[in-house]
Amino acid sequence: MPAAQPASTLSRPADVVIIDDSAVVRTALGRMVERGDGLRVAATFDGAAYAIAWLEYNRADVVMLDINMPGIDGLSAMPALIAAAKGAPILIVSSAAKAGAEATVRSLALGAADTLEKPAAGFDAQFELNLVRRAIALARGRHARNAVGREPVALRSSPTVRPKLLALGASTGGIHALESFIATLPAEFDAPILITQHLPTAFVPFFTQQLAQRTGRNARVAVDGMAIRRETITIAPGDAHLGLKGGVDHLRVVLRDDVVASRCRPSLDIMLTDLAQAYGEAAFAVVLTGMGSDGCTGAQDIVKAGGYVLAQDAASATVWGMPGAVARAGLASRLDTPEALARFIGRLPA
Repeated sequence: MPAAQPASTLSRPADVVIIDDSAVVRTALGRMVERGDGLRVAATFDGAAYAIAWLEYNRADVVMLDINMPGIDGLSAMPALIAAAKGAPILIVSSAAKAGAEATVRSLALGAADTLEKPAAGFDAQFELNLVRRAIALARGRHARNAVGREPVALRSSPTVRPKLLALGASTGGIHALESFIATLPAEFDAPILITQHLPTAFVPFFTQQLAQRTGRNARVAVDGMAIRRETITIAPGDAHLGLKGGVDHLRVVLRDDVVASRCRPSLDIMLTDLAQAYGEAAFAVVLTGMGSDGCTGAQDIVKAGGYVLAQDAASATVWGMPGAVARAGLASRLDTPEALARFIGRLPA
């Protein structure tokens, strides 16, 4: 029996491209997509090369991609596929997309927006529900990005000095955005970096290891009582908020399990609110791509304390939910790509 599907609330039907070497899987996924409210199959392919060629001349709202395929595998095809898709988010649907699997984190770092594991026992109603929910959410984000530009956004005054500590937050599409941002920071930027990225607990160690390898910086998962130190990235675990206690020169991690309005754990709001209390006008945060509005309350606390918040722009965000909420609330001092935001910070005088 097909799963009861959520209402899409999409302004127009979303076109989905399916790439999988199995004809059986393509057919099954196609039926699930067509049963989804507001979704339709635009095209299916048994390999990435044909899909890339098709996307050069046709539009899509979501691309579903398998990882393990003969010829060009999904990970190898990702850069060209992302370029050809012209902003359409990539949803990895693969048996290799297991919780904590290195291939899953690699795909997210390469630019995939989300992942979903194919169940070994075959597709069931819960898998279909998860597939459609993810596709609708990504398509909604795609449509929202295309509509941006019609609403004016007021920016606050820009910071004039380099941050003494940098707090970063992201969700959907965030792994790629975070890596791009940190890799672009100048090597001499040695202030502590804190990260709250919405990820399942099993993914965090792989993400931490990969971030260190890709950026050449020290990275670690936050532990309760851990001292915040320079030249080090501290990352929230997947099952607790990265809270803070102490002053500027002796800041420590406090892992918390508060229930917050966004229902996120870890929550960017907790980290930013604690940062505002500890650093005051020296508090500095960057909100990157992600669904929902987690981080907006914390950003408000930072601005009230006299600090600064930068946010990713709509054109480069996989989903302009979190950064969009900050921008619409009039809390952002700057909107730009992750790389441009990092370059701006790097140019600030110490």
